[in-house]
Amino acid sequence: MSKAGTCYYSVLGICKQASASEIRDAYRRQALKWHPDRWMKNPKVSGEAKKRFQQIQEAYSVLSDEGKRKIYDARLLGLLADEDDEGFVRFLQEMILMMQNASSQGGNSLEDLQGSLMDMVAEDERRKFGLDWEFSAKKRARFC
Repeated sequence: MSKAGTCYYSVLGICKQASASEIRDAYRRQALKWHPDRWMKNPKVSGEAKKRFQQIQEAYSVLSDEGKRKIYDARLLGLLADEDDEGFVRFLQEMILMMQNASSQGGNSLEDLQGSLMDMVAEDERRKFGLDWEFSAKKRARFC
């Protein structure tokens, strides 16, 4: 999902298995249809066209980049901030590749590993905000 909660594949009107050329063709088709310059004479639609065009550009920037697309498909794109560097993107790409290799060798599925990662992130957030009572109780007991 994008930042706005819409699926990039549906924004471009393509399926998840679309090839690079299908993504490019869908982008061109949608960009021509919703380009803001095309709708300037109709102020009622102009705002919607601008919003749609931005969504189309965002979807294409992710789906046309193979690495970002893998991160998006693994539902990890939300972990990236706009200021994140390429090193972190490469790290996530390598992590996804390792998870895919592990699942093909009969290990945990990609979804299981993704769930574990999300659990770790959630646990870290709970600790950061002092919401992990069990952890706090164990910590206090150790110091008593």
